[in-house]
Amino acid sequence: KSTYGALSRYGIVAMASSLDSPGFFGRTVEQVKKLFEITGKADKHDATSQIATPRRGGARNDKAKSIGIPAEYFDKGIDREVKKAVMEAVEVFKKNGFEIKQISLPNSQYGIAVYYLVQTTEVASNLGRYDGIRYGNDRSSFGAEAKRRIMLGTFASSAGYSAKFFEKAARVRTLLIRDFEKAFGQVDLILAPVSPTPPFKLGEKANDPLQMYLSDILTVPVNLAGLPALALPCGFSENNLPIGMQLIGPRWSEEKLFEVGEKYQELTEWHLKKPV
Repeated sequence: KSTYGALSRYGIVAMASSLDSPGFFGRTVEQVKKLFEITGKADKHDATSQIATPRRGGARNDKAKSIGIPAEYFDKGIDREVKKAVMEAVEVFKKNGFEIKQISLPNSQYGIAVYYLVQTTEVASNLGRYDGIRYGNDRSSFGAEAKRRIMLGTFASSAGYSAKFFEKAARVRTLLIRDFEKAFGQVDLILAPVSPTPPFKLGEKANDPLQMYLSDILTVPVNLAGLPALALPCGFSENNLPIGMQLIGPRWSEEKLFEVGEKYQELTEWHLKKPV
């Protein structure tokens, strides 16, 4: 995931305007880095795209030396196998000269609630234009999840409820951002799991939207704060399913994330292995 505003959203259907951040999948960090170098340029067609000058000055070019481990990301609800694999990755960094520090992101526990209020409200606003009048298809073309988010967002932003839900969520979002700012005053990068559990079967949780939403609990705080994050494979479960970790950096620290990610892939071979 890139820093909010680093990659142009021009040509992409708007979902949640304050959250939408394009990103890339690749077989190696090097592939993702090359794609980012090609596409990570300011675009006059996207109002959120940052111009070159502040972007260049926004990121420190010094090498990452310290990595923070947020206590809240390894607390209750994290699968034993996920925690073990990620902590083994921490040991790899520790043995190779990185300083490991325990940090706290106390408001991250509210991330999932904040995200699914802010995101659905913005979804309802953006997708409201697809009413069958100005565009070809009517709203019956939306899938169940899109309809669910439109309805949730419409309710959260309706008269009498916006102050109770959306406005309060926006204030807590600010607290989340401050948590990260404080953390990056102590460490260069943050390391955490990507998902609290190993992968589940395709469609397994389709009938339980809340369980699906909770799968995002460790990634939504980064999105709410507009920060870049690099997800990497770091092990396998007992059932031979891949487990991922994420490296999180301050705004415009993509180069630092790529450098540390490439270093990890030099030291390990998880990115070369495949599930049976």
